[in-house]
Amino acid sequence: MSIEEVFPETTALLSLKVTAESDPGILARVLVPIQNLNVIPRRVLAECGAVGQIHIEIDIVGLAERRVALITSKIGEIPSVLSAHWHRR
Repeated sequence: MSIEEVFPETTALLSLKVTAESDPGILARVLVPIQNLNVIPRRVLAECGAVGQIHIEIDIVGLAERRVALITSKIGEIPSVLSAHWHRR
């Protein structure tokens, strides 16, 4: 039996997508909830979108979906965040 069969929720690649107002500190504030769990994201991508916006995508492996949902909810409470959601890849 493989680890994926025993713990499928912690081996899935989950992707967080955040749209925020362009702010020099937003990337650090978005990453803090993940850092607090001692998790290193598999990939972080940030790019400027429409005028005054930044799009951030964070891929994570090793966390349960319910934990990522909670992190996403906390990120959504950051004042300059316009939207935050997650999905399985």
